[in-house]
Amino acid sequence: MKRPNIWLWTASLAVYAFLYIPLAVVVIFSFNDSMLNAEWVGFTLDWYAKLLGDGEMLRAAANSLLIALLSSSIATALGAMAGIAMHRWRFRWLPFLVLTPVAMPEILLGVSLLLFFRQVLDLTLGFFSILVAHITFSIGFVAVIVRARLAGMDESIFEAARDLGATPWASFRRVTLPLILPALVAGFLMSFTLSIDDFVITFFVAGVGVTTLPLQIYSMIKVAVTPEVNAVSTLLMALTLTLILTASRFAPDVLRGRQ
Repeated sequence: MKRPNIWLWTASLAVYAFLYIPLAVVVIFSFNDSMLNAEWVGFTLDWYAKLLGDGEMLRAAANSLLIALLSSSIATALGAMAGIAMHRWRFRWLPFLVLTPVAMPEILLGVSLLLFFRQVLDLTLGFFSILVAHITFSIGFVAVIVRARLAGMDESIFEAARDLGATPWASFRRVTLPLILPALVAGFLMSFTLSIDDFVITFFVAGVGVTTLPLQIYSMIKVAVTPEVNAVSTLLMALTLTLILTASRFAPDVLRGRQ
């Protein structure tokens, strides 16, 4: 039996500690009975109660949830069509068009959308611009998941449906859609997760008057990092992890990189 490499294990544990200890500190200090995060004073739930009474924070959270739900729903529908198209038709330019927003750095995509909305469309930045931006960067993720799901299926299933006289719509509704449904759910949850905690792109296209939860948190930490910031960060972290775990249950092979 091969002995484990102690140096490899040590390096791995050090990397994971570097990644997760700061997150644990954020969660722990959300229960700190002090205005400052400098030292631990005592346990309290007051910061969560204060968070529930913060009108600006609740409005920002409502905006984030509404934008995430709308953008994820639209991106799932468009991404599913793109994923099916990439699987069935081997157009070289199609993957480039669909996947470019995924590979593009967020700051570049944010600046590009800002210039497009203002200089090309002369659009007032706000709720609609944020929604379109979130749909734009979410479509590619859904398309990748749907395409990977279809790639692992036997093409004879779809050929049999056509041989039995099914119309293209009937074949899609009764065969394709049930088979890709787990991928659609996983894509929706992934898009929702990406949308609700996006900051960089939203920062460029939000304009004045519409604030999402990440933007509200950023405005708070510019003054001081109080445990209320820790509390909302903890809740956002819990929601994000829950959605990712749920998505992994629906499409484990796709999210783990296996096709």
